[in-house]
Amino acid sequence: MAAPAKRRRAAGPDPDPTAGFVAWCEAAGVELSPKVSISRRGTVSGYGLLAAADLEPGELLFSVPRSALLSQHTCAIRALLHDAQESLQSQSGWVPLLLALLHEYTTGTSRWRPYFSLWQDFSSLDHPMFWPEEERVRLLQGTGIPEAVDKDLANIQLEYSSIILPFMKSHPDIFDPELHTLELYKQLVAFVMAYSFQEPLEEEDEDEKGPNPPMMVPVADILNHVANHNASLEYAPTCLRMVTTQPISKGQEIFNTYGQMANWQLLHMYGFAEPYPGNTNDTADIQMVTVRKAALQRAKSEAQQQLVAEQWDFLCQLEMVGEEGAFVLGWDEVLTEEELSVTLKVLCMSEEEFKEYKEQDGWEDDSEEEENSTLSNAALSRLKAPCKALLYDSVLLTLESYRSDLRAEQDLLSKQVYEKLSRREQQALHVRYGQKRILHQLLELVQ
Repeated sequence: MAAPAKRRRAAGPDPDPTAGFVAWCEAAGVELSPKVSISRRGTVSGYGLLAAADLEPGELLFSVPRSALLSQHTCAIRALLHDAQESLQSQSGWVPLLLALLHEYTTGTSRWRPYFSLWQDFSSLDHPMFWPEEERVRLLQGTGIPEAVDKDLANIQLEYSSIILPFMKSHPDIFDPELHTLELYKQLVAFVMAYSFQEPLEEEDEDEKGPNPPMMVPVADILNHVANHNASLEYAPTCLRMVTTQPISKGQEIFNTYGQMANWQLLHMYGFAEPYPGNTNDTADIQMVTVRKAALQRAKSEAQQQLVAEQWDFLCQLEMVGEEGAFVLGWDEVLTEEELSVTLKVLCMSEEEFKEYKEQDGWEDDSEEEENSTLSNAALSRLKAPCKALLYDSVLLTLESYRSDLRAEQDLLSKQVYEKLSRREQQALHVRYGQKRILHQLLELVQ
């Protein structure tokens, strides 16, 4: 039986815990190339991995044995978590890992203590969930982040009160609610958001199994992210390997990718955004209900408004739209191309055209369907006039949801003004500016 939970001693921060972490890595079987170094200097943010020598594509930077991963399957209470797996199921799927982290982070004898020393008290985590609500709304209104954070905070509260707390109370020899608090749980959720990895499923398992649970991968989680990354993580049966994908010069930072992430997703989940024009994966959303609103505003009579309502209901039946859905726009194309194409087409139909379309249950001949479902920038500029007008009005309504216009953002980006902004103001600016650039680009295409 594990020893009773004890409060972590408040020790002064280690001025440089890197050496202890590297020694721990060696003892844990992590193989670190002599051509790389872990550093806080010369990185875009916090810890990072730097090239200590020139690197060619395909070079192994480090390998981490699966025994060194921190997960529900490797922690000290893995047997307990395995036995309780049915009661620990949740919407996020993160509860077992979070319980493992709650235990290991507050246990002085934890095998992963040198790993946790890199983060001290998680004060470096600055996700919008930690911002005051007033600041979050003021800086991020219109971006989609405040709504995502509200959902996160509600889910965190629900998980903690309905799953975590009852589990801790049933195991008082391991957990103490006064130590393992909701605030610590929230910090660990942000830690998992920002630093965990999920192993991709094998192709044959994608349709049958849910996603693999998250896990912490020492060293791999030190690498910062950019869209134009120069390294990637490979999953092998016995270890995880970080390999270069581009030539890297001595002294340069080595970047992994967290996936094709828009700036609003990066700030929401990782606490940072990429300055324009660095994030080639950036997107802007048009809420689906905004397109309905634009269509209703264009309807000149009660009969036309009734037609729009019927068209919307039919689109819902086709599962093309939903009350909380969004059309996603990239730099070069619409990422939700079929949904937007069909929605514009249906909402611009006359009563007779819509009646015929309904009789065919929304089917059309293959050539027409294929033509309408590919919405590259070139295709957007060739849309029929009514579809262009509806999309144009939808973009204008979307731009009205922000607190400032594009010109105001450009003024903030001038060097003298930008340098005086707080870090949060800078990160929020990158999100808003990228989204507005994409939306203004779309305005020009359909004008």
